[in-house]
Amino acid sequence: MSSGAKIIDGAAIAESIRAEVGKGVSEWVASGRARPGLATVLVGDNPASQSYVKSKQKACQEVGIASFGYTLPATASQSEVEGLVAQLDNDPQVNGILVQLPLPAGLDEERVLRSISIEKDVDGFHPMNIGRLAQKGRNPLFIPCTPAGIMVLLEKSIPSLVGVNAVVLGRSNIVGMPVALLLVRANASVTICHSYSRDLPGIVRGADVLVAAVGKAEMVRGSWIKPGAVVIDVGMNRVTDATRPRGYRLVGDVAFEEAKEIASAITPVPGGVGPMTIAMLLKNTLHAAQLTS
Repeated sequence: MSSGAKIIDGAAIAESIRAEVGKGVSEWVASGRARPGLATVLVGDNPASQSYVKSKQKACQEVGIASFGYTLPATASQSEVEGLVAQLDNDPQVNGILVQLPLPAGLDEERVLRSISIEKDVDGFHPMNIGRLAQKGRNPLFIPCTPAGIMVLLEKSIPSLVGVNAVVLGRSNIVGMPVALLLVRANASVTICHSYSRDLPGIVRGADVLVAAVGKAEMVRGSWIKPGAVVIDVGMNRVTDATRPRGYRLVGDVAFEEAKEIASAITPVPGGVGPMTIAMLLKNTLHAAQLTS
């Protein structure tokens, strides 16, 4: 048993990436080019989505990226959403387009994502970008932001991913599947687990690297963790806590207090993966401007 895991400070690592992006944007504009621009599309009034979009717009302002926000009602039709995306796709001021997911029920998410040109797909969810990510010898123009951020955290926490046993809990299109593909690219041996997997604790105990992205509060217990493993906790779950001003606290998918006694390194919640997502979005937006210049 370790004497306590190193806490991976995602907030500090994200801050250094933001500073790099800010410097890159300043140099880009100083060279006489147009300021990079990110358009966000929010459909409906999901409070979590509204909060995410606000924080993305604020982050853009902080690094000098122009931010364009568009909101459509939850009743918007497929053609209205696709029409707005097409309009932004043709706008030279917009280098990146981010459609906040999930979309309201009844809208075809893939069709909307496919209507973003691959060069403006800063979220990395265009079927062609994901397809390239899944193929040997092909490179996507953009990598989804949360998985890209997870890989940066791992690179800073482990000397090499070559040959390590990596377990990914969860197979969502947004985190689980893309991060598994990135780990394969890094030459790790990858196991993807889900609700049908048998003996989850047993599988997780074999993990040198664990990425937990299932959305179940503290599901992964300390007894599941292999001594010395690196644990990346993507979960962001509210649990009732009467002692907190808001009446709840945020916890991850991993029982942090138990796991930190056994792991060699672990991300906290909050302050681990979350800040990395926005930092990588800003980096992707600058990259999009550079691609189209």
